[in-house]
Amino acid sequence: MAAISQPEATPPVDAMVRDLARQARNASRALAVANTETKRAVLTRAAELLEGELAEGIVDANARDLAAAAENGLSEAMIDRLRLDRDRLAKVAAGVRQVAALPDPIGTTDDLRTLPNGLRVGRMRIPLGVIAIIYESRPNVTADAAALCIMSGNAVILRGGSEAFHSNRAIAVAFTRALADADLPEAGVTLVPTTDRAATTALIAQDAYVDLVIPRGGEGLIRFVTEHSRVPVIQHYKGVCHVYVDGDADLERAVAIAVNAKAQRPGVCNAMETLLVDRACAAEFLPRLAEAMGAAGVELRADEESRPLLPGSVAATAEDWDTEYLALVLSVRIVDGIDGAIAHVREHGSSHTESILTRDEAKAARWLREVDASLVLVNASTRFNDGFELGLGAEMGISTTKMHAYGPMGLEELCARKWIAHGDGQIRE
Repeated sequence: MAAISQPEATPPVDAMVRDLARQARNASRALAVANTETKRAVLTRAAELLEGELAEGIVDANARDLAAAAENGLSEAMIDRLRLDRDRLAKVAAGVRQVAALPDPIGTTDDLRTLPNGLRVGRMRIPLGVIAIIYESRPNVTADAAALCIMSGNAVILRGGSEAFHSNRAIAVAFTRALADADLPEAGVTLVPTTDRAATTALIAQDAYVDLVIPRGGEGLIRFVTEHSRVPVIQHYKGVCHVYVDGDADLERAVAIAVNAKAQRPGVCNAMETLLVDRACAAEFLPRLAEAMGAAGVELRADEESRPLLPGSVAATAEDWDTEYLALVLSVRIVDGIDGAIAHVREHGSSHTESILTRDEAKAARWLREVDASLVLVNASTRFNDGFELGLGAEMGISTTKMHAYGPMGLEELCARKWIAHGDGQIRE
């Protein structure tokens, strides 16, 4: 896919974004030294506002975004990502509270040891500073990013998509009000207040004020940010996720896991897009799969060998193996055991999430060791590659690169580590 075209930042937009970034930098200094109790109080207050005083306004703002999305012909998957009702808002608030309850990483010291000259050295976790997150469609990211950055002592600049503008703005108010209540600068959570796409170009040029950019969205957005940013970028790339059903898997359980991985919420990056099936169990497993996926409304695109075993399936194309559908569509392929599955993942995987279903411990260990992805699972759905599900409270994104972070980015991944040393008069000779 070609990179999306972004306009050059006009002088007014550039000046506005630069001023926001400068204010965020100033705010980051106050957040960096805020104590744990203060940060927890901010998040607790924000959660109360999200599901209490501000909830009706957030849902109303989301309704405006949903109406515009339907009018503009957004896909069902995108609309599902956008939708916020009271139940989802309660889950967002629960995620904020879970972040507040996590251990504060700031100021913790690792690897403390005494050198032969008597110096005691170690590495202390510190905030990164100012983090810009550029994201599309999912307004819950606004709350997740704000909560994680506050708890890790960072300021955050939020550049959401135009399709969620009203929702994002309403959610951000909970955090700016909570910061103000704690006498911390509201600029610690900054929402770019325009839908002008040139603001993205301006934001990723603010290397004097912004320390890290995290893009979350379509392939075009991520490629554009990576290619044009003056600020270091951590990529949240597409999720072409696989489940491999081994010949000795529990087939009843495999059907349930496969349906969950594909159909529980198909419009998210950790949904399964390709199912690989060992030839040894294909004849028994695939008809069961077809029935279950049909009941879930899933279209099956199968290789030539699989099609006779999958009633109603259509022929897969070469492009299907590399496609992130984000919809009720699944590619299915028969492979020669675990060797064939690993070979397919190496050629078509996106380093996101890969799962094996097997009762063979040796094969499970081999899968964990040899498959390269930000989360590798045994006998579980790909849907677990999520910061909340993995106990991080929330996530800034799922990094599919290996520089600094790999997988869901929680509090520790939003920290750097500086060297510290304690001496008693040592001098270098």
